[in-house]
Amino acid sequence: MTQKNADTLQQLDESLHEDRILILDFGSQVTQLIARRVRESGVYCEIWPFTSSLEKIREFNPRGIILSGSPASVHDDNAPTLPEGLLELNRPILGICYGQQVLCHTLGGRVETHDHREFGRAYIDVAEECALFHGLWAQGGREQVWMSHGDRVTALPPGFKAVAYSEGAPFAIIANEERRIYGVQFHPEVVHTPHGAELIRNFTHDVAGCSGTWTMAGFRDLEIARIRKQVGDGKVICGLSGGVDSSVAAKLIHDAIGDQLTCIFVDPGILRAGEADEVVKTFRDRFNIQLVHRDASDLFLGELAGVTDPEVKRKTIGRLFIEVFEQEAAKLGGAQFLAQGTLYPDVIESVSFNGGPSVTIKSHHNVGGLPERMNMELVEPLRELFKDEVRALGREIGVPEHIVGRHPFPGPGLAIRIPGDITREKLDLLRKVDSIYLEEIRKAGLYDEIWQAFAVLLPVRTVGVMGDDRTYDQACALRAVTSTDGMTAEVYPFTFEFLNRVAGRIVNEVRGINRVTYDITSKPPGTIEWE
Repeated sequence: MTQKNADTLQQLDESLHEDRILILDFGSQVTQLIARRVRESGVYCEIWPFTSSLEKIREFNPRGIILSGSPASVHDDNAPTLPEGLLELNRPILGICYGQQVLCHTLGGRVETHDHREFGRAYIDVAEECALFHGLWAQGGREQVWMSHGDRVTALPPGFKAVAYSEGAPFAIIANEERRIYGVQFHPEVVHTPHGAELIRNFTHDVAGCSGTWTMAGFRDLEIARIRKQVGDGKVICGLSGGVDSSVAAKLIHDAIGDQLTCIFVDPGILRAGEADEVVKTFRDRFNIQLVHRDASDLFLGELAGVTDPEVKRKTIGRLFIEVFEQEAAKLGGAQFLAQGTLYPDVIESVSFNGGPSVTIKSHHNVGGLPERMNMELVEPLRELFKDEVRALGREIGVPEHIVGRHPFPGPGLAIRIPGDITREKLDLLRKVDSIYLEEIRKAGLYDEIWQAFAVLLPVRTVGVMGDDRTYDQACALRAVTSTDGMTAEVYPFTFEFLNRVAGRIVNEVRGINRVTYDITSKPPGTIEWE
């Protein structure tokens, strides 16, 4: 890289990351929502565990610091604490829920467990003006927020005042304007606090002084410069699935280095109808990206034959993907770099309330470790981004809307939407059902309102009557949910007329299906996928 290019890279980096916020994670399930709200305000941020050292925080040099919530109590034996010396950094601080409590507990206030707990919608009364809600909430007003706490602050540290209160939290918002330290007992990051995003923006812009330079156009320019610096004149191979992440990563890398990139698309035979042809058409024909297309459906379906355990399915599919990808990569030869669509949630160090790892509900086929035998360096151009930011970047670089706006699709594909064993016949049935379902959703103009919609082929047969004949065919389930990040989800409230129309088409057009059900389970207690 020339000195001029190096200087350009440095200037782009400084411009994009000049204003940045640090979020310290105390184990809340919604910490990532805080980061998304900060990013939405045009400010770069990162999530670090509360155990991060003061030296590392000082080196990051944030304009402000946000403390997340936690399932813990400040009175627990192993309760999360503030990093030693954090309050002496003289940075603006916003404590959310547990973040407010640990601030007060550390600074000499009092936090107690109280019989009157608050979970869900609540209303706060604004007692005084405050920089945190300047221009947003007026003194004397009543505002809706979302509470989730058992403990509450009962006495303030010296120098603090209460600027808002609720029935269950006498210190719902506290402020030390001189030190620029604020605390809220509610959760402004969730959509159930209607003006929560604006409150966070007031903190990042008005209190911390950030200017909002974080944009996808700026990120695109910076990442292209980074890729060129890392790769030089080397060769890169990219595993392309046709999903949002790998598609955006491949297009961005190709914009940076052109024919130095070769994509490998492994078709495992468990994709939706027409997806394999769509990937080839888009990336080879439209983008002119060098593409290796390997139809490995016989291999995958052969090894999945008779496998019914969901975890075994996932691990088998993940192993085969790696093996086939390595075979095709070896044929190419000479590549020094491997591109992956790693996202920021994949690299955040999640913590539980005692600093340990969070619980794994199920294994994910995503970005597993790079086999050492491949001896390649990773290129991960999306590792700073959340999913919604990847979609925005995709639009910025010209990835078609039918790809960037696509609902999430699991790595194991249709294999985990067929409980029980996998056969070609079952896959064909499910593809037909799924195609009709999604077609009707799009025709109704509902696709973009829904986080994820899909069909499941149930491992049961049911009696039916079609014409004068008795049938004994399979049943299917339809699933559609709304969500912001997939961590929680609510069922989509289709009208009966819509469901009746879809069910009618399925039983009439898909021979082998005679019963259609609609899954109305939220997450939790269910998961979005069935396996």
